[in-house]
Amino acid sequence: MTIDFNGRVAIVTGAGGGLGRQHALALAARGARVLVNDLGGSVDGSGGSVSAAQAVVDEIRASGGEALANSASVTDFSAVQAMVQQALDAWGRVDILVNNAGILRDKSFAKMDLADFRLVLDVHLMGAVHCCKAVWPHMIAQQYGRIVMTTSSSGLYGNFGQSNYSAAKLALVGLMQTLSIEGERHGIRVNSLAPTAATRMTESLFPADMLSAFDASAVVPAMLVLASDGAPNRTTLCAGAGGFEAAHITLTRGEFIGNGPDAPEQLAARLAEVTDRSGETVPVSGVAQGANEMRLARGAV
Repeated sequence: MTIDFNGRVAIVTGAGGGLGRQHALALAARGARVLVNDLGGSVDGSGGSVSAAQAVVDEIRASGGEALANSASVTDFSAVQAMVQQALDAWGRVDILVNNAGILRDKSFAKMDLADFRLVLDVHLMGAVHCCKAVWPHMIAQQYGRIVMTTSSSGLYGNFGQSNYSAAKLALVGLMQTLSIEGERHGIRVNSLAPTAATRMTESLFPADMLSAFDASAVVPAMLVLASDGAPNRTTLCAGAGGFEAAHITLTRGEFIGNGPDAPEQLAARLAEVTDRSGETVPVSGVAQGANEMRLARGAV
């Protein structure tokens, strides 16, 4: 089965370079009409110009595709609404949203300015919230939508010097978890992508002999699957250098300890049993935790 996007309209944020550019080019190559959004700023979010987005649009058009440029900051909800309207005015619908825009303000937590913490959250988390909110009513009306959040291994597993980035990236997974539940009955599927790629934000982290293997294009297949008609729902795919994995937030079977006066000491003594991962599950919603605790309590009666 060939994945194609003929007749689909996609918005890709942060698409003036790196991963976003590759996403936009790949969607267009498979038939999507693409609105290429990029503030055109530096890695830390300063500055701005439409030239980065326009350059990608020019590439798409030169290959026979349809594309529009937009330089809205995803931190500005009014500008994001206007961006979505731009796509609607041109093409009448929005089928796919790839939330890719982001910045870095790395420092150890002890040295990090709170303004830098807030700004990274504002771009990554609230930027995605703004974009999702702007497309949501249109996707409900057409009973179809595909949303891809860009999370990160730093959010899923942590990384020194990236407390702001990590917090924002794991928050996006939480946003995905609920939007995927709320959107499912409307034909909206929401997933997350955790890429490992050598871009201008990350290339200094890779050994020179591995830069080509971790080209951003190697992440694109995962995005195309998550944005396709046959996309899963509520899935976090990891991708890099041709390898693909899935990440899950799981729940162990747990142990009943009760609420007696020595419960803290009993929990400490039996922590290895509580955290034992054999038989763990991936809950379908947050209610599953309470249901599991009810099971443990009933079994102790």
